[in-house]
Amino acid sequence: MLIIQILLGGITRLTGSGLSITQWGPILGALPPFNETAWKKSFALYQHIAQFKKLNSNFTLADYKSIFFWEWLHREWARLMGLVFLIPFGIFIFRRMIGKELVVPLALLFISGALQGVIGWIMVKTGLNDSDISVSHISLAIHFIFALLLLCYVFWFLLSLTIKPGHIPVPAALRKQNILLLVMLTVQLIYGAFMAGTHAGLYAPTWPKINGSFLPVNWGNNIPHDLFYSPLIIQFIHRCMAFFILITLIIWYIGTWGVKRGSTLRHWRSLPIILVFAQVTLGVFALLHSGMPDAIYFSILHQFVGILLLLSLVATLYLGRTSFTS
Repeated sequence: MLIIQILLGGITRLTGSGLSITQWGPILGALPPFNETAWKKSFALYQHIAQFKKLNSNFTLADYKSIFFWEWLHREWARLMGLVFLIPFGIFIFRRMIGKELVVPLALLFISGALQGVIGWIMVKTGLNDSDISVSHISLAIHFIFALLLLCYVFWFLLSLTIKPGHIPVPAALRKQNILLLVMLTVQLIYGAFMAGTHAGLYAPTWPKINGSFLPVNWGNNIPHDLFYSPLIIQFIHRCMAFFILITLIIWYIGTWGVKRGSTLRHWRSLPIILVFAQVTLGVFALLHSGMPDAIYFSILHQFVGILLLLSLVATLYLGRTSFTS
């Protein structure tokens, strides 16, 4: 459900739907408008913000309903996740089906999920004004990364409950490389959010050069501002990081050849390397199709494989943290 929610967030951003619902309504907002009067009232609120005035002033009520759907579904899925967590959690506690040592980590999980909802609304607020036609790409990246941290927390929790320690040692150097890969991938995912938030792909939908050059125009003129706000610089960093991660992961993969047979890490070591090649390929296709009708499909698939790559590296870090056997 978390993975689906993150992908729904990507669709919401790519379809420009994120500002369609101008009120939070964490409880009452669960229900969409049910009649024409309610729809017109919601549309009227949208017409007061800059996105409508500057970008979508030609929208009809039918157009508005199409973007409303994705933002509503994104918020509704979050509410559904809350119920999927709370109802079993309450039953498990009432029946004493889980130990006390699990109550606090699970409670922290729920609190983190609720906090993510607050972060999401703060992000939306950055675009509800008379000047901006979209939310801040910085706040978008914060919202995205916090969601990924929440996903990794759940995944690590799952691994700790299902995979038990064994007796086969794993070299410390592999664990350090794994941590480095996770740090690099986190930076890459942040810049992926910057790419989506600034529509950076539209500024240079070319490969392997950036509009005919290997370096973007005016590179280095206004650092550090350009590192976070120039679409071409953002795209350049995102491109470079992809290959740094690819090379580092190949080095890590070669290092895993020394892990003894029978370890779970050796069994799963090929998954990250397969995913990173797929991710780089999808990134190129997503870039070349920027601005085209099918761009959203490549972009969402690119995001999905990026999530899987992240989880695969979390898994290898867990398996390399101590000794495990299959």
